Amino acid sequence: MATMEKVPMLAEGYERLTADLKTLRAERPKIVDAIEEARAHGDLSENAEYHAAKERQGQVEAQIAEIEDRVSRAQIIDPSTLSGDKIVFGATVTLLDDDDKPVKYQIVGQTEADANKGRISYNSPLGRALIGKSVGDEIEVTVPSGDKFYLVDKIEFI
Repeated sequence: MATMEKVPMLAEGYERLTADLKTLRAERPKIVDAIEEARAHGDLSENAEYHAAKERQGQVEAQIAEIEDRVSRAQIIDPSTLSGDKIVFGATVTLLDDDDKPVKYQIVGQTEADANKGRISYNSPLGRALIGKSVGDEIEVTVPSGDKFYLVDKIEFI
């Protein structure tokens, strides 16, 4: 049973989800046509085209259901409307690592996370460690490469 808790996300993440949903819904009729065409080829027990089309149909329907669930529970957050001295969803945080080298991350939803672009999920180990912290707080995070230590240097809502 799915939980009914809200799924926080930025507006751009919501737009990406709704665009993906539209694309998947547009694929539905094409899959049905492919199934009908494969069915016309005769014996279904040895019909690879039929089985592939049915499998794709299952995948698309599962993706549609998952995205519809996320969209229905979406809580769109605009970071520019936030303020405060604690790290919350949407905040952009500048951290200092062990070598006092600054690293900058924005706390975002799971669908928007991209560490290469400085966007980490609030559910990631670092994201969870940062939520609720203030400037000057030290954070220890266990990652696959070992333990990392950070100092919160700056919190922005941009």
